[in-house]
Amino acid sequence: MRLSGEERRNNILEILAAASEPISGSKLSKELGVSRQVIVTDIALIKATHPDLVSTNSGYILMHASNTRRVYKVRHSNKQIEDELSTIVDLGGSVQNVYVEHKVYGTITAPLQISSKRDIQNYLRDMSSGVSSPLSSITDGYHYHLIEARSEAILDEIEEALRQKGYLIETQKAPVIYEPKNYSTI
Repeated sequence: MRLSGEERRNNILEILAAASEPISGSKLSKELGVSRQVIVTDIALIKATHPDLVSTNSGYILMHASNTRRVYKVRHSNKQIEDELSTIVDLGGSVQNVYVEHKVYGTITAPLQISSKRDIQNYLRDMSSGVSSPLSSITDGYHYHLIEARSEAILDEIEEALRQKGYLIETQKAPVIYEPKNYSTI
């Protein structure tokens, strides 16, 4: 019996949720009886609603299946970006995204997936190229990060380190999404 696209994507999510390590697209395609390209398309569709689905060199993995999460609202200068990210990564955290609350545009989010010194250096290299600037530059340095770690204890350590450095403004359990201002009703 051939599965519908929705059923197949639900099966992919179930398989990934039960996995303790990344699963390759080839393995998923064999297990579900479809081409690897169908899996790639399905993964793209799943990522639209599951930002915790991460593509790695060895396959796909759902990050939240084995990790805990917390949102930190922080503020610092552009010169302190490396220190902030290194503080998080060195303590065992992974910076999933950055987002800002803009009074007009609402919540603006960008994925980061920074979990190593190499990721930090690549990010800083891209930012220093002059083509773009950090998202926090439009909100006077205020921004949020969704952080994942293996335990609440690690998230507590990260929180305390960010507090001691003067970066931490507040902590939340989940992201809050703000709607953009609607000028047609004004």
